[in-house]
Order: sequence, then C-alpha cells, then structure tokens
Amino acid sequence: MSSPANFFTSCRVRLGYPVALVVFWFARPTPRMILLGSCLGVIGLWIRGYAAGYLHKQERLAAAGPYAYTRNPLYFGSAVLMLGLALAANSWISSFVLIGYFAVFYSMVMRREEEELRQNFGPAFEQYARSVPLFFPRIRAASREEADSASFSWAQYWENHEYQAAIGFLLVLGILVLIWAARFA
Repeated sequence: MSSPANFFTSCRVRLGYPVALVVFWFARPTPRMILLGSCLGVIGLWIRGYAAGYLHKQERLAAAGPYAYTRNPLYFGSAVLMLGLALAANSWISSFVLIGYFAVFYSMVMRREEEELRQNFGPAFEQYARSVPLFFPRIRAASREEADSASFSWAQYWENHEYQAAIGFLLVLGILVLIWAARFA
C-alpha cells in the first residue's frame, strides 16, 4: 500500500478541521443559499444513510442496494453533501477549498479501500469492480440479483454510526447561520 494513500486516509478527518476554518472564514451565507444548500445536503445524507444500511464492514462484500450502482455510494453521498455545504457557504473560495479537499483526500481513500477489498474478497471483488463503476452511479443496477440480494437495515445504519454525518451537517449549517447573523449584528 502506498504511503500517500495511508497519509491521506489517516489524516483526512484531522485535516478537515483546518479546511473547515478556511471555509467558514470565506463563507458569505445568506438564508436563501443556506436553504438551497440544505436541500442538496439532505439528498447527500439520504444517499449516505441508504448505503450505510447495506454496509457490513470487513464482513462481506457490499454489492446490493446502492452498491449495485456505484462501488462508493457513501462517498458519492458525501460529495453531494459537500456540494450542498459549498452552496450554503455561498463563496467561490470556500467551494474551491471543499471540492479540492474532497477530490484529493477521497480519491486516495477510495484507492486504499479498493486494495483492501481486493485482498479480502479476491475474485469476487474483481468481478464486482468490472461491472460497477467506482464513483458515479450507473443508471441501472449491475445485476438484479445483487441489487435484490439484501435489504436495508436500520440496525446496520446505527452500527455504522451514520447518524454522525447528520449531526455534523446540522452543526455546519448552524455555524453558517451564525456567520450570516453576525454580519447583521
């Protein structure tokens, strides 16, 4: 496994805090943009939550539900969520920083996770990877039997701690509201 992939994977959360400070510093939120960004962000949260209900980390290869459309529905949902936050921040600089952070860090994280899946699931993963795109979803499921082989589980959603993404999203939106309010105080 490459050293840059390990670095980006292990530091993505810690480096996200200074990135957030830069985003907040340059943010120029308005109620309208916060509302529009929130709507897009909720779609991203829904995608992430739906994916988390199918994900059994390290136990079995996730190929059902949203995983029949993209190998990384959690990260695709994160991208939609991040675009919602960029919209809510209402700043080209903030948007550029968010998109750059996501593109650099998550491309490395996806590569590292692909290697882990290859090692853990071998030929089953190779077959799955040939039929399902890495990031942008297919219009139709790769295989109807894979898509129908499992169902969403709220227990799995909670086990994967996906609710934390919603809490973080609400926290960021709250800070953006405070930034907007401070401009008019």
